[in-house]
Amino acid sequence: MIKFFKPEEETLIIAAIRRAEMQTSGEIRVHLEENPRKEALEEAKRTFFRLGMHKTQDRNGVLILLAPEQKQFAIIGDEGIDKVVEGDFWESERDLLAGYFKKGAFCAGLVAAINLIGEKLKAYFPYEKEDKNELSDDISYGNNDEHLG
Repeated sequence: MIKFFKPEEETLIIAAIRRAEMQTSGEIRVHLEENPRKEALEEAKRTFFRLGMHKTQDRNGVLILLAPEQKQFAIIGDEGIDKVVEGDFWESERDLLAGYFKKGAFCAGLVAAINLIGEKLKAYFPYEKEDKNELSDDISYGNNDEHLG
């Protein structure tokens, strides 16, 4: 398993996910991939389905995938999001992450991007009192050797 973040950084990232999800019914996950077989965007699409993110009620899951060794990342949203947002919806998050990552500020970049995602999603998928957390808030880790196929 890839170990990239310190435990206190993981705690900050998970707390950001939980804060963001208190604003929106959207579900946000962060995944680190050790040995991606494809470019980050393609790997994110595979991982999205492997993690069951397409099974949310409103199809409003968001995955941020990092491949630290390859210095790549991707942000993707499910079809429920894609149906209601403009085509360049993820550009500001991508640019924000790229700016932080160039400085080596990976944790701070993720926290800032997660905050922005929560803020933007609440306009389309506001938090409902009876909303339930459909996906784990924990960071997931992968080694592509684990899920060949």
